[in-house]
Amino acid sequence: MHRFLRSIGFSTYQKKRDIEALLTQMEKGAVRRRRQIDIDTNLCELRVEVAPGMGIVMMGEMDEHQIFWREYYYPYLNGDDESSRAECSIQRHTEKETYAGLLDEYRVGISLIFYLENSFEYTERKLDHVSKKVEGVNLTGLAREGKILLPLHKTQKQIEMARVATRNRNNLLEAAKNGDEDAMETLTIEDIDLYSQISRRVMKEDIYSIVDSCFMPCGIECDQYSVVGEISHIEEKVNRITGESVYDLTLNCNDMIFHVGIAKQDLVGEPKVGRRFKGQIWMQGVAKFKDD
Repeated sequence: MHRFLRSIGFSTYQKKRDIEALLTQMEKGAVRRRRQIDIDTNLCELRVEVAPGMGIVMMGEMDEHQIFWREYYYPYLNGDDESSRAECSIQRHTEKETYAGLLDEYRVGISLIFYLENSFEYTERKLDHVSKKVEGVNLTGLAREGKILLPLHKTQKQIEMARVATRNRNNLLEAAKNGDEDAMETLTIEDIDLYSQISRRVMKEDIYSIVDSCFMPCGIECDQYSVVGEISHIEEKVNRITGESVYDLTLNCNDMIFHVGIAKQDLVGEPKVGRRFKGQIWMQGVAKFKDD
């Protein structure tokens, strides 16, 4: 089974035969998209929504008898908020016809890799030889477990100072990427000072009173991250098949907005706007392509 199937409200489906029966039943009411690859091959996507903006995608081929042969499936969560307009490249996975996107996103301090959720659209654009340039990405994540952390109290002046510092750092990172040696030196000095400050404070303070938010790779899979982000909006969704409740949390992490879906029973603590979410997520993204 897919590890993050429980994140959209299918926690009771633990055995392969139960999941196979579920997917077979869901195929009947799925929204189908089909594209002919060659004379013998029809690529087919089946999308089933179990709550608004949340569901399961099944990918495979359709034969000449209109029988769907499923190759793989994955759960998804969609969000309306644009997360990034940074430069994005897309590459195919080795194992199957799935794709990963890579964002050069300065705000999180790393090259962010995500699972491309609208891979069928990308395949169509590739076959039609139209623009595959990405204008923006809506990021979402699925979590199997998570915790709610209390917020940090900040004055308006502190919030504004943090925004200015982040903006200046992003400008320095851009300059350093273009080969500016002064910017590289400034960033190095800032990192040394920051390490020194954290080393002193961690002796007397809790780590999560120092680290407001974080976004860092977790595990050996490149599209999974450990995040701490401030909750800016909460929506509770109900899986129409199982009746399980799922939280759709809008997070602000390092000034980047994205959604995280987690089963209500897997979240420790009560989510409220202003509090923080901490957990490990599988990052997905919907790429918005530029039209010719």
